Amino acid sequence: MLSARIKSAATAIMAVGLLAGCASSGNPKDPIEGFNRAMFAFNEGLDAAIIKPVATGYEAVLPSPVRTGVTNFFGNIDDLFIGVNNLLQGKVPEAFSDLGRVAINTTVGLLGLIDFASDAGLEKHNEDFGQTFGRWGVGNGAYVVVPVFGPRTARDTVGLVLDVAVDPVWNHLPQDAREAAVVLRLVNDRANLLPADKVIEEAALDKYSYMRDAYFQRRRSLIHDGNPPREVEADAEQVDRPATAEVVVPEPRAEVMPVAPAPPVLVARAEPVETK
Repeated sequence: MLSARIKSAATAIMAVGLLAGCASSGNPKDPIEGFNRAMFAFNEGLDAAIIKPVATGYEAVLPSPVRTGVTNFFGNIDDLFIGVNNLLQGKVPEAFSDLGRVAINTTVGLLGLIDFASDAGLEKHNEDFGQTFGRWGVGNGAYVVVPVFGPRTARDTVGLVLDVAVDPVWNHLPQDAREAAVVLRLVNDRANLLPADKVIEEAALDKYSYMRDAYFQRRRSLIHDGNPPREVEADAEQVDRPATAEVVVPEPRAEVMPVAPAPPVLVARAEPVETK
């Protein structure tokens, strides 16, 4: 079955990421860069040959309200376990907000096709098990490019396996309906990303490095709800910025200050000239 194959592939890549430390490429964040670049090229080829053309046709054929309804439908399903992850992270108000979104959109919103919850002031969040592990203090681990799913880390790959394991779409029966829903969600998500393609192509000299760095930055922002701690930023920048740069600046100022008392000596000598 399609879902079983994807789960097996994700598990295999997770194992590679966790055991990749001995095959270092010199980059501590990306120790299996050779493997990842090969897998990135595979995903790019798959996207160019199949996924992107289908998504482009999907966008051209279906009107925007229909595509918005599809996005809302799958987003409503996601809200259920977004709420679970918010609860596991100790964010109780956000968790109740997510469950409230599910209740409103499933009923009034016709099984989630219409997002009435956002109009009612219930913000949509973005949480998954990888972010939950990050909030619990689990480190990134090795960077891993997973087939079809794309950029991940060892931690987020473990989270991906759990996300797939509890996802109602991946576990829906009968099998034909499940696989149709999985493909529809994949194509719809890819269609929503089409506007970003041109931006990435123009901005990236090395698309692989660009996507890797963007992934780390985005995940860090999501884990800390858009407000990552400053001390973590400082640690990340120490690799590129010398630690002595901040110490050198004050030293010249301390040496210049003693020169200031020199002018009063001239004034003191000028006064006896008038009295004579």
